[in-house]
Amino acid sequence: MSFKDTFFSKNRSLNCGGKLLDLSVPRIMGILNVTPDSFYDGGYYFTPDNIWNQVSKMVAEKADIIDIGGISTRPGAKPVSEEEELTRILPAIKMVREQYPETIISVDTYRSAVARHVVENYGVEIINDISGGELDNKMFETVAELKFSYIMMHMRGTPETMQNHITYKDLLKEIVEYFARKTEHLLKLGVIDLVIDPGFGFSKTTDQNFYLLNHLDTFQLFELPLVVGLSRKSMIYKTLQNSPAEVINGTTVLNTIALMKGANILRVHDVKEAVQAVILIKKLLTSKS
Repeated sequence: MSFKDTFFSKNRSLNCGGKLLDLSVPRIMGILNVTPDSFYDGGYYFTPDNIWNQVSKMVAEKADIIDIGGISTRPGAKPVSEEEELTRILPAIKMVREQYPETIISVDTYRSAVARHVVENYGVEIINDISGGELDNKMFETVAELKFSYIMMHMRGTPETMQNHITYKDLLKEIVEYFARKTEHLLKLGVIDLVIDPGFGFSKTTDQNFYLLNHLDTFQLFELPLVVGLSRKSMIYKTLQNSPAEVINGTTVLNTIALMKGANILRVHDVKEAVQAVILIKKLLTSKS
């Protein structure tokens, strides 16, 4: 498949609570971590004013989706209670829903009870599950019952233990088999609005992350939308011998490569730069002499 064909993913869309998200051109998911301990922005958005400022900024910069998370998933992170997770995320969800009702909301959770609560009570359109159903055996049946769009990511173990699970016989083959099993299961349950996320930084070394990015177009075989989350991750700042705060340029470089290899949704901290990457690639592919 050519670069142009992978960038313009014809006939791909998501039904997000009755809102059709057209994926014929890549979309941008802005990250809002309402946590005290996320690897880059932990503690930044822990007050109503800071949440409001960040949400307003991302919407103004043309984020298509706001992804709200209440549990840090950095390596070694410990979980919090379900009650604490909801306490953290609900004010942000209410704020987005009330002030920007047309903006699609994603909630970053691996708990089916949290997913049920935010979908049933606040109309959240997407659940972004880092565990692909591995950490809650009721998640798949909840997806099937409530019919929300579902992002399933590849990870081994938990955020606390995942970097102890980095040995693979064949990295790419094992991740493909992982998604094949889960996709088959969900399709049998009648779930059709599925998205896959290879899980950069989750139970993978820096070299494995770059290998995975180099072969990202392999996941086109599923004919499903593809989310890529590379934003300010350790594969970038460790390679550049820098800090997460100083690698916006490196993030944009790798996001551009991901777009060239078929990413449909970029999950990012910096919306403006990701939107610019999409605009420039689109211009490159549609320019005429």
